[in-house]
Amino acid sequence: MRLQCDVEVVSRLLPTCGLRGRGRGTRALLSLGRQPGRARGGVCLMVCTARDRAGVRYQVQDNVERFFTRFVEEGKATVRLKEPAVDVCLSKANASNLKTFLSAVRLAHQGSDVAALPLSALVPAKTSEVEKPKTKMIITSKRDYPLTKGFPYSLEHLQASYCRLARIDTRVLCLKKLRKLDLSHNHIKQLPATIGDLLFLQELNLHDNHLESFSSALCSSTLQKSLQCLDLSQNKIKALPIQFCQLRELVNLKLDDNELIRLPFKIGQLDHLRFLSAARNKLPFLPSDFRKLCLENLDLFGNPFEQPNPLLPNIQLKIPLTLLECAARATVNYRIPYGHQLLPSHLCEDLEVAKTCQCGSACLSSFIQITVTMNLHHVAHTVVLVDNMGGTEAPIICYFCSLGCYSQFLDRYLQSSADH
Repeated sequence: MRLQCDVEVVSRLLPTCGLRGRGRGTRALLSLGRQPGRARGGVCLMVCTARDRAGVRYQVQDNVERFFTRFVEEGKATVRLKEPAVDVCLSKANASNLKTFLSAVRLAHQGSDVAALPLSALVPAKTSEVEKPKTKMIITSKRDYPLTKGFPYSLEHLQASYCRLARIDTRVLCLKKLRKLDLSHNHIKQLPATIGDLLFLQELNLHDNHLESFSSALCSSTLQKSLQCLDLSQNKIKALPIQFCQLRELVNLKLDDNELIRLPFKIGQLDHLRFLSAARNKLPFLPSDFRKLCLENLDLFGNPFEQPNPLLPNIQLKIPLTLLECAARATVNYRIPYGHQLLPSHLCEDLEVAKTCQCGSACLSSFIQITVTMNLHHVAHTVVLVDNMGGTEAPIICYFCSLGCYSQFLDRYLQSSADH
């Protein structure tokens, strides 16, 4: 039986000499096998490293003082030997493989029948078996893209740019340790939902591809808890799904050079977002929720923003209010719990995108809509100029739940205009 992990062999005599161990392990291959030339017993634990591929052997039978397995689920354990007086400290191991290996060592220590033990030949390790796991790979041409061999399972950072990829390689989706994935400058048209299975993915770069949409399934995946940086710039995306704002851990979002006609309705839910760029799109105005953002840097340059006119409202009021509208408003205003087990799914989706009046009340399909001017410095510390005229203002949508609320706003607006 063999196990690849990091190992540090610490002598328990060091403290008596005023010394201590290094405190970090070295990549190693552990083997459990029988000493050559011994017919019975003689099971040894052999530790091979890049510096000593021939390995050091330790007797196991009746020679283990204690097993320390408190952190075995994290891939860590320690085997304390009697002679020599050393602790074999294991880390960065596959948790399942580590538990199996320790069980075999325990049986060997107890003197179990050798024939029942999963023993290996005690031979020197190959160089590839004791190399430090590769965590970063950068590929910048189709010629260098691996076609016949897989990617190292240990990769945490993979860049495959300028490779003319039309789809995401399924082998990439099996790299469960990935934290940063850069597939920029390719020809990818669609994203598989299985990207959401990359539990630790923090950065996803899809700059300069042929994407036309961003899957709602990805927004509902485990990316909700991990994804911090997302680059969708220079694609062909016209709109992002309602569920996009479930990616609540996003800090940096790049949407430049797409065909966006609107930003996500509930963008204000991205309360960790600090850097947002959506330059050179087709945005006519900003969603009402935009005012909830708290950004460090904002770039909306080159969008065809409309000239706001609060005196030309879009009136969608239905008087008297329908029973559905009354019930929806009450559900949101009084924070009444709801879910798919209580309501049809389409009603739940409607409630998720309920609009908020200036008075704080909710409205669903009965409202008055206008656009007003907002200084972008209200939501961002640094603002890239919106146009070549030096502007830092943009139109933002406002909703009103009744004629009364709109009238009150209009009075304040006209009074402010008169004062200026």
